[in-house]
Amino acid sequence: MNLVEAEDRSVAAGEYVLGTQDAGARAEFERAFAADAALQAEVYLWQDRLLGLAARVAPAEPQQQTWSRIEARLAEQGRASAAASASGSGTPGGRAPQVDAALAAPAAANDPLWRRLRRWQITGSLALAASVLMASLLVLRAPASIETTRYLAVLQSPDLGTAGWVVEASASGGVRLVPISAGAPLPSGKSLQFWTKPQGAAGPTSLGLVQAGQVTRLPAARLPALGEQQLFELTLEPEGGSPFDRPSGPILFVGKTVRL
Repeated sequence: MNLVEAEDRSVAAGEYVLGTQDAGARAEFERAFAADAALQAEVYLWQDRLLGLAARVAPAEPQQQTWSRIEARLAEQGRASAAASASGSGTPGGRAPQVDAALAAPAAANDPLWRRLRRWQITGSLALAASVLMASLLVLRAPASIETTRYLAVLQSPDLGTAGWVVEASASGGVRLVPISAGAPLPSGKSLQFWTKPQGAAGPTSLGLVQAGQVTRLPAARLPALGEQQLFELTLEPEGGSPFDRPSGPILFVGKTVRL
């Protein structure tokens, strides 16, 4: 694997995020990734590029009765084809020959309905693979050999119930706050402030101001602690931030961490 040229490094990082490398190439990439900060940044850049796609993909589940009707029609046509073959080529004594299912299969395989079913089955398999890929990108999972304890929080609007940001945190990698969409612009004279509150903490801790629609990275040292069910939220504050050691404005997005 060539990880010298900038273009080759970018391609390898993209393939790694998409999971298209074979086992040997992936192991080689992970060894380089563990000691190369620039390569790590390239991987995170690809994650940020692809994360927005997940928000545009709506889950879809084919109706079971649709498949049942198609299978019933296929079975009916298969029986009709077998009966036609038997009646068209009799044997001495008037006995119809037995029709081997393996010989009848090509007729069904050449049927337009069968071809359409196969096309839909293949499309469904690809859609399932894409869904798994998008889910993997959404949680931004890094290799387990590099990060053993990572946490994820999806921040949602308490009013609309829609997801707006994703928080990824680990003791070694720090915190990444990633916007899912550009969102509405902030009102004039207002700021977006980032907060966290671990379980059992007396109050929230400010993680500073963030820019709407932009990725924010913070060192783990800024966190008072890190664990499961830890609260992260974004609030609308006066320009320059809350005048108190707690939020003073409305909560725009909020969520709790889960362990990956």
